[in-house]
Amino acid sequence: MADEYGLVEKSKIMDPARMKRALSRLASEIVEENHGAEDLYIVGIRRRGVPLAERIADKIEQLEGQKPLYGIIDITLYRDDLSTVGANPVVNRTELHDDIESKKIILVDDVLYTGRTIRAALDQLMDFGRPNRVQLAVLIDRGKEHRELPIQADYIGKTVPTKRTEIIKVMLKEYDPEEAVWIYEKPTD
Repeated sequence: MADEYGLVEKSKIMDPARMKRALSRLASEIVEENHGAEDLYIVGIRRRGVPLAERIADKIEQLEGQKPLYGIIDITLYRDDLSTVGANPVVNRTELHDDIESKKIILVDDVLYTGRTIRAALDQLMDFGRPNRVQLAVLIDRGKEHRELPIQADYIGKTVPTKRTEIIKVMLKEYDPEEAVWIYEKPTD
């Protein structure tokens, strides 16, 4: 079955229960690696990294009794392909209300693919100060064979090796009619 963009649905790789378990595991690993929640700053990358970061921060609060700092970054103006985005790209606000100096930043995104989104996020983050440490948490890692930059995740919900013709769609209740992770394939001509 093809969607509105002509992509062919291949398989559902995560349902809501699996997503919840993966986020719980990510939160536990973050707390374990960082020896608690002190000085943690969870930063979601717009768009789908934002609700995932909120959920991880909530799960850390449940584990530690202390909610870590939370922020949002929009990488639009830091993209290396900005000229291909369009004449008037939509830029949302970056919301880092607390100082990042000496904090342990956990960048959160939905899918790690080429690494370019993370590079843009790091560039923007450094414009706000010098954190003690920056770590990356992703719900889905598409595998190192697609990396264009030397970037890897510290915390991974699920590794899903994919072909270049495949697309991972993370669907979240904040934006989509269902909560799931799907693999779609671009149709061949």
